[in-house]
Amino acid sequence: MNKKLISWSQENFRELPWRKKRTLYKTLVSEIMLQQTTVATVKKHFEKFLIRFPDIKSLALAKEEEVLLAWQGLGYYRRARNLKKAAESIYYDYNEKFPKTVEELVSIAGIGIYTANALLAIGQDKQALALDANLERVLARFYGVRVLKGPKLQKKLYELFEKKQIIKDREKWGGRALNEALMDCGRVYCQAKKVECLLCPLSNKCEAAKLKSALDLPLSENKIKQNYSLKLLRIVVRKRGSILGTKREEGQWLSGQVELPTFIVHSEDPKLDQYPLWKGKINLEHLPSLKTGITKYKIENIILDLSEDEWKKVKAKTSELKFYSLKSKNTHFSTTTLKILDRIEG
Repeated sequence: MNKKLISWSQENFRELPWRKKRTLYKTLVSEIMLQQTTVATVKKHFEKFLIRFPDIKSLALAKEEEVLLAWQGLGYYRRARNLKKAAESIYYDYNEKFPKTVEELVSIAGIGIYTANALLAIGQDKQALALDANLERVLARFYGVRVLKGPKLQKKLYELFEKKQIIKDREKWGGRALNEALMDCGRVYCQAKKVECLLCPLSNKCEAAKLKSALDLPLSENKIKQNYSLKLLRIVVRKRGSILGTKREEGQWLSGQVELPTFIVHSEDPKLDQYPLWKGKINLEHLPSLKTGITKYKIENIILDLSEDEWKKVKAKTSELKFYSLKSKNTHFSTTTLKILDRIEG
């Protein structure tokens, strides 16, 4: 590593909200938010979340529904549940004090090996490697590590780090500055499908840059990702400021969130059982629709607006339904539900 990389990172990214007035709690929240979410998106939500839950105690004692509502817009709600579980364990089991070792940290529900190392390296400025996708990619290219990406590469990099065969000069920089600089490099110059080697602060000593082969690393199996087309019918039934909906159960998509009565019209995935099949006789051909996506599904949402009497005539078998007030701050409507309501009311 080099001073140029550290200086570039600190000059350009010191104003990120989770890097100002650091605390271990801020580090925990930001690192879990940043998993599978862009920096730009997290910036929009981080400070609002901290206003609602300013410390471990407030998060640990909150209801899950409140946390999920505050998380809205960040997606992948399992992370919000993991964050709450971690807060509860730190509050109840560790008297609000964060453990100081990887072994203790990973024993906490909701904290995995990456988050544990991030809490040590970034939160506590210790010599640890918070090996996310950015670091994995940058280090594989910089050192020319030709191991299949994923668990095998992660294991290899941790092994090389422990043996001080990579980042030998780590003591010069501190764990926080080093990990954040590598993350910034991976996000800006050393992306998965695009590299800017001429601008990268690491390029003069990077093995992949020397060989002009950065995009060849990390090695991958080139698996073909299966995506499915899915057509869903979403039925809107209103009654005096309330909307008919069902709260998704644990183990389902969007668990804890409220969705409209939903039916499968067409699915390329024969194993999908989140929703019942639509067997109604209503002509759906000219109804309005909007497109969304979740995991491996590209979804067309067909919108059917019915009165309560019309809904009763449908006689469709679906999950337990009830009317939810649209004004309630304690009801976590799914993003697609809110989009549909905006569409029909706009």
